[in-house]
Amino acid sequence: MFDVIILGGSYSGMAAALQLARGRRSVLVIDAGVRRNRFASASHGLLGQDGKTPDEIASNAKAQLLEYPCVTWRDGTASSAEKNGEHFVVKTDSNETFIGKRLILALGVRDNIPGIPGLKERWGQSVFHCPYCHGYELNNGHLGVIATSEMSMHQALMIPDWGITTFFINGVFEPDEEQQRQLAVRNVSIEKELITDISGHAIVTLRDGRMISLAGLFVASKVSVSSPLAEQLGCDLEESPLGFIIKTDALKETSIRHVFACGDAARAAGNVTFAIADGVMAGTAAHRSLMLEGLH
Repeated sequence: MFDVIILGGSYSGMAAALQLARGRRSVLVIDAGVRRNRFASASHGLLGQDGKTPDEIASNAKAQLLEYPCVTWRDGTASSAEKNGEHFVVKTDSNETFIGKRLILALGVRDNIPGIPGLKERWGQSVFHCPYCHGYELNNGHLGVIATSEMSMHQALMIPDWGITTFFINGVFEPDEEQQRQLAVRNVSIEKELITDISGHAIVTLRDGRMISLAGLFVASKVSVSSPLAEQLGCDLEESPLGFIIKTDALKETSIRHVFACGDAARAAGNVTFAIADGVMAGTAAHRSLMLEGLH
């Protein structure tokens, strides 16, 4: 019996576990080892860790976390989770069964990017979703934004702060007169020709044969929660501009009592800093619920 079981051992899950460990609560972390930023060679914008590799940040955090004797770590995937009375029963893909008083879902998300040939292979290297994480290192070079929906307008208007920007609408939508005016104010060029593939570092080849060499590309990827466990537990989802995420209140509790969610799976926009902050909130809220329960 654990006080809290945390499903997901990336940044938000470890941040939640750390708060609970420091509250001297027994914690189990089950981690499949698939971090969202695993494709990036460096993580930027995280205070005190700027420029370090994702592996270095995560491994140091895990080592520090496991110094607390009340933390148990299991490598693997939670295959099922259900509420049984006042407790939660979690089973793993290695046929282990664990019971917890509280559950924290730090499940992460999958990035669903357009099926343009060559795009997926450059994800995290020269194709990005977050300019705060990667824009500065592109050194004011010529940048591109590939539309995934009309929501990509927001990204196209942001990116000029990091370099001269071309907006490849790629047949996804047609900017209206007001949107064209806004793009013009930001000196964004609109490219209407369809993209056939991405090659080299970030060379965009268009259907008419033109090739545009860029310092980097940005894509507002659609996301989906990386595990069905939230739905299996009956947690409500909500639609964000980038896809469905787990619905939580201000304390990161889901629609199911004593189930909390944090990180990119429970936030409309994600980066490592937000994930850590979410984990801190979920961990302290879970601890608070355990503390208050003892008063009744």
